[in-house]
Amino acid sequence: MKQVAQSGWMTLVLVIVAVGVGFSIWMRQPAMQAAAPPARTPVNLTAWVVDWQWESGLADAGELGKALSRVQAFAAYFDESDQPYFTKAFKEELPQIRETAEAAGIGELDLTLVNDIVRQDGSESPKDSELVSRLVSTKVAREKHIADIEALLDQYSFQGVEIDYERIPDKDWGHMTAFYRELYERLHAKGKSLRIVLESRAPVETLKLPEGPEYVMMAYNLYGTHSGPGPKADKAFLKKLAKRMTAVPGDKAIAIAAGGFDWHGDQVTAITEQQAVKIRYTNGSELKRDAASGSLHYQYTDDKNVKHTVWYADGSTLTSWIDTLRQAGITHVAVWRLGELGSGTLDKLVQAATTAK
Repeated sequence: MKQVAQSGWMTLVLVIVAVGVGFSIWMRQPAMQAAAPPARTPVNLTAWVVDWQWESGLADAGELGKALSRVQAFAAYFDESDQPYFTKAFKEELPQIRETAEAAGIGELDLTLVNDIVRQDGSESPKDSELVSRLVSTKVAREKHIADIEALLDQYSFQGVEIDYERIPDKDWGHMTAFYRELYERLHAKGKSLRIVLESRAPVETLKLPEGPEYVMMAYNLYGTHSGPGPKADKAFLKKLAKRMTAVPGDKAIAIAAGGFDWHGDQVTAITEQQAVKIRYTNGSELKRDAASGSLHYQYTDDKNVKHTVWYADGSTLTSWIDTLRQAGITHVAVWRLGELGSGTLDKLVQAATTAK
């Protein structure tokens, strides 16, 4: 009986030890077996530098460096005879732009053409729909326009071109898609790239866009000069556009916008991130972050007793938009535009483009 009792006690001890060892091993299992969180795919990041803000735009490009796969020089307009037109500032700054891009290791420098007419008297006709019609409505017109573009690329040694023609009349979409196809074929034969900017209003679901070019859709301005205060984009807007881009062939990107707007009275003024931060600190305004968009906003009253409302994007805003697009399957992101971004914003963009963390 004594032996049986001892045997029972021994069995109980062994069971307790086994349970303890098993529990200890089980407690360590999560540390040893827990799956690492899925890595986030780095984005292919591009950005625009504009001819009215070369200096600070180039400074930002230099800070971003190899995080940018290419830079678009937003600089080519049209004169009154429908010929491509460069501002004096662009011609003067182009050598420095090229030098900055090369020194920073940026992969490609492209030229952006926009359908704005700049007249000799200084007046302008932005986003001129009739200009687009004249440039692409016939085969002869398209041939001439393509030849003009090729001459620009050859003369100024750009690696590619971007077509940013907006407010395209419905009647011209067939001519535009023919222009895209014909231009791509000519540029591709020369080893040059082509990117097409699409407005969010573009009927991409019904257009017969040619394969070959990269397409980038503008994800701004949800709120802006046409509306009351609000963010340039929100996550729902980005998801909607990303879904629409599934109808677009080939490589596709979505453009997000830095900076913001200042609404005051019946006026709306575009501001950079650095300007927004300076105004806020000067006035001691309470800063809030909007959950739906990740954007920052505040209010202040100026020295003329006019109430202002400011909305703008910082680095956290932009990276939250990038994450939203990434989750929706978009990994090519363009930033409109460089110039007076915050240092923290530049750091976050570098991280988004160069790491998977």
